[in-house]
Amino acid sequence: MTRLEDLLTASAERSPGATALLLGSAGDGGEAMTYAELDATTNRIARTLVDRGVRPGDRVGVLAAKTPWTIAALIGTLKAGGVYVPVDSASPAPRVARIVRSAEPTVLLADATATTLIDGLMDEGLEDLPVGSLADPLVGERFTTAFSRGDIEAEAADGLVVGKTSDLAHLLFTSGSTGVPKGVMITHDMVTAFVDWALAHFGTKPGDRISGHPPLHFDLSTFDIYATLAAGAELHLVPASLGLDARKTAAFIRDHELTQWFSVPSVLTYLARFDAVAQDDFPALERLLWCGEVLPTPILAHWMRKLPRVRFTNLYGPTEATIASSYYDVPQVPDDESVPVPIGLPCAGESLVVLEDGRPAATGEIGELYIGGVGLSPGYWRDQEKTDAAFVTGPDGERIYRTGDLARVDEAGVVHFLGRTDSQIKSRGYRIELGEVETAVNTVAGVRECAVVGVDLGGFEGTTICCAYSVAQGAELPVNDMRRAVTGLLPRYMVPAKWLVLDELPKNVNGKIDRPVLRERFRPAPKESE
Repeated sequence: MTRLEDLLTASAERSPGATALLLGSAGDGGEAMTYAELDATTNRIARTLVDRGVRPGDRVGVLAAKTPWTIAALIGTLKAGGVYVPVDSASPAPRVARIVRSAEPTVLLADATATTLIDGLMDEGLEDLPVGSLADPLVGERFTTAFSRGDIEAEAADGLVVGKTSDLAHLLFTSGSTGVPKGVMITHDMVTAFVDWALAHFGTKPGDRISGHPPLHFDLSTFDIYATLAAGAELHLVPASLGLDARKTAAFIRDHELTQWFSVPSVLTYLARFDAVAQDDFPALERLLWCGEVLPTPILAHWMRKLPRVRFTNLYGPTEATIASSYYDVPQVPDDESVPVPIGLPCAGESLVVLEDGRPAATGEIGELYIGGVGLSPGYWRDQEKTDAAFVTGPDGERIYRTGDLARVDEAGVVHFLGRTDSQIKSRGYRIELGEVETAVNTVAGVRECAVVGVDLGGFEGTTICCAYSVAQGAELPVNDMRRAVTGLLPRYMVPAKWLVLDELPKNVNGKIDRPVLRERFRPAPKESE
């Protein structure tokens, strides 16, 4: 295996003048770095960190917008032997403070987007934490920087040699059920194993133009960064300012002549519902990938009809198993748009196991999905109890991760995702998969996006099925019409009892539908005391 920073160095030696990173375009004041420039910048950052006391295994917090210099900060941390901890600089200070206290970074690297946040961290009692600036000037009310971008640029550009492939590369903090974020430990060899598979499977090559859409604290960005650098391709960083503006996002794909687009499904849904993609659009695009949640089959069919030359692949996998553990190359436009897309076959070195009562489920039987193999995390940072609960021993003695997802394996060995174990509810005496209800709702003409959640409203029927949806531009779909349409697709006991029509469904920081927020929207407001 190879350390992640070596992927950059090798490409810089092969093609020093090729473009590695691009934010925006030269005509509108964009930023770019060649492979030689990126390699030199990461070396300077590494030397700066070592000079400031970072030792192998130390954590470095990175609180900055998605720019070439921020990508350099991540890789520079690795070259110093450190472990980077990317943090959403738009998050509230109390949550970030919990992450910082858990990770105990030696230093924070930040840019101007994080100034208010770092001031807030000082208020949370972290005033002794050194802060380095990636973009001068960085001036806060409660802190001063320990070193500046100018100090970094004054360092020598020759590299350092540290570390092993089994070392931690980064900590990715995910939501915790107790309200305390969980730090998933990711090693160099876990990421390089996936990158090796992905390069071979997708055929990524020098000159490819790859999207960098997910935020840096989301594990999908790890694939974008390191697969691109390993291939000697160009990573086109998608500005967060695009948000969910369908037409601007489509223009970005078109204008940058991207050969690969990778994002969560909600982005694809917005582009489709706003009809932002023309027939045979994006002539340079070769492949379109998605991961993170279910892409409604009608949306996929829409894209495949619009872009018949493009290869479409569904990737599946939790953060704890590194980016993705399985893939499904969609062979043709789906015949039946009510059938969800499979999550497919294991990536090289991975295993997907469906267990029922601790034993392998028979073909076609529903069970809980577990993952094993080369992508498996060592566990949660400094939390052995949560690690032991999630990472268990399988029937054949293999260490496996409990995904909490329901699945079945068909006769061809293809795995089908059937929803979360916690999305299986009991309502009116029936056991119901909310994913099946969601699939039905998505097939109704005029639906732009939907989510179905179970909420305990204290009624006699048990958990109440609740559906929130938004309507495609120019369409009208009142609740009565929606209920009537869904009643024609599902048994009456599966039809949602509560409905919300929203202009836009709430999203979390990773762009996924925020189901906990939706559940709260369906709960009745507490009565004011007399």
